[in-house]
Amino acid sequence: MLVLVVGPSGAGKDTVLGLAQSALAGDRRFRFVRRVITRAANAGNEDHEAVSETGFANRAFALRWQAHGLHYGIPLDITGDLARGVVVVANVSRKAIIEAAGKFPVRVVQITAPPEILAQRLAARGRESTDDILNRLSRDAAIPDHVSVETVMNDTTPARAAERFLATIRRFAVL
Repeated sequence: MLVLVVGPSGAGKDTVLGLAQSALAGDRRFRFVRRVITRAANAGNEDHEAVSETGFANRAFALRWQAHGLHYGIPLDITGDLARGVVVVANVSRKAIIEAAGKFPVRVVQITAPPEILAQRLAARGRESTDDILNRLSRDAAIPDHVSVETVMNDTTPARAAERFLATIRRFAVL
């Protein structure tokens, strides 16, 4: 099962995923994928494999998409884990959902928070103007209608959101 994790900026996806990954360390039923991105290794909080445009173009990926002027990829080696029944967890863009669902058995988990909390978190980052934050929050965050989505609300503490996320993905493990 490929678990596609999506959600708006400021929802705390990376924090929740990091806590969940730590909680499941050593549990071979789960794999948290490290994305490949054409972005500097030290840009933002996200742990990712940084590659050049050329390096990205020369790699094979299970999934790939573009967003925010960058290229993103999920390594091809997840196919072996999926074949063995491992629950593979990947932070992706909503743009990748349709392609992923056409290739793999998928479940979508949306991590989110109320708009006022998202706005506060984005403002606290200090990287965007108020207008930029409002534009980001007004983006269409639609997920295709035919895709089943489970929502994890991150509106209290990161630890509580991680508990909710873990409860959700543990149901997908069959090994």
